[in-house]
Amino acid sequence: MTDKPLRQVRLAAAFPGVNNTTVWSDPRAGSQIDFSSFVHLAQTAEAAKFDFFFLAEGLRLREKKGLIHDLDVVGRPDTLPVLAALAAVTTDIGLVGTINATFNEPFELARQFASLDHLSGGRAGWNLVTSSDAFTGENFRRGGYLSYTERYERAAELLDVARTLWDSWPDDAVVADGERGRFWSDPDTGAFAHHGDHFDVRGQFSVPASPQRYPVILQAGDSEAGRDFGGAYADGIFTLVRDIDESRTYYRELKARKVAIGGSPGDLLILPGATFALGDTTAEAHENAAAIRSQQVSGATAIGFLEEIWNRDLSAYDPDGPLPDVGPELDAPAIVQGKSRITKDPVAVIEQWRHLADTKNLSIRELVVEISGTQSFIGTPAEVAEQINHRVQTDAADGFILAPHLTPSGLDEFAAKVVPELQERGVFRTEYTGATLRENLGLPTASARPWPHDTLLTHASTAAAPTNA
Repeated sequence: MTDKPLRQVRLAAAFPGVNNTTVWSDPRAGSQIDFSSFVHLAQTAEAAKFDFFFLAEGLRLREKKGLIHDLDVVGRPDTLPVLAALAAVTTDIGLVGTINATFNEPFELARQFASLDHLSGGRAGWNLVTSSDAFTGENFRRGGYLSYTERYERAAELLDVARTLWDSWPDDAVVADGERGRFWSDPDTGAFAHHGDHFDVRGQFSVPASPQRYPVILQAGDSEAGRDFGGAYADGIFTLVRDIDESRTYYRELKARKVAIGGSPGDLLILPGATFALGDTTAEAHENAAAIRSQQVSGATAIGFLEEIWNRDLSAYDPDGPLPDVGPELDAPAIVQGKSRITKDPVAVIEQWRHLADTKNLSIRELVVEISGTQSFIGTPAEVAEQINHRVQTDAADGFILAPHLTPSGLDEFAAKVVPELQERGVFRTEYTGATLRENLGLPTASARPWPHDTLLTHASTAAAPTNA
């Protein structure tokens, strides 16, 4: 009987921001805007042989009580230009950007990701997200929003159109025959047509097939609809599930969804978001974790956290005092705009919080520190490496997307101390072995569907010649 082979740990580095877990007030924190911050984190992750750099994005500044919510990071450059610029100062690490499928068009996104894949030599990835938020939709031409079901229907159709465009250039399309004056093999190269519920497009795609053909597709799959979409369309799932038993159930469920549509378990990577706190001793690591959580939850942040549940102004309450003695405003307009509500049952949550606060004699701030999440991994570098490895080897995850609390140096210690521990265990690479992000992640090569499609309406060769008026 042979031992089960060790599985390789996948690691990604998320640029901190867009929530209160980023401690921008720390004196060691750097700019969220300067390109040097993005370069530092990306190059640190690449030197440690991480799989990819991950950039989140929001399409509208959050508001609270009608004002810009400035307790969290406010404002950041557009995702795709940042990733394109990083392609020039990195060589191997994947470049994954969060781009919304609700408020963008397939031709534009297909062109942008194909371009990024060319510029980076095959390192592009797309974390595809959706939005049902009318507040965010006001920034866009049509305004409004899509229902919960419709946003995933649109996302599926958008991705299908994008793949049609990516497939519209055969691998041998460019012949560049200077002697005969012939650049491409077929005048119908790039021709596409799609008629659906959300898109009715026809034309000719302008970007040749890129090194990966399709970018690696990630999806945030915690909701039921998100799990369905991710299992059907994604190469990787970004999840916030943390409990190890729940993680194993989630892992099995999502892998089964991929197998059910004809794939294999290895075709879908489960990559939870994770945080960490390190120390020279276990006790020191827990002290550091407590200090980080204390920084992340200021008095104003604690009050703001409760206001999202109570849905009312609680600014008169002392964050170092007891929980508010009033109930939630259930029927009032949302006090926070541009952020998903934490719960759909605030009454039940408040009851649980009151019980916890009474049992442990917690103030508002202490309660929020208690309930707003702890670091995923706490310990010495060796302990954290073993915690990560244990989850991967026992089918709770394929790896993790690490979000440090400091910009841009928050990953430095992990890269210097934890990665060597993983390498010594033989579960993390010491060098990149693939030429593309897909190869480095162990994902199957993306093969184009037959070209031209049987249903494709040709564009270039059959278009009517213009007539003179």
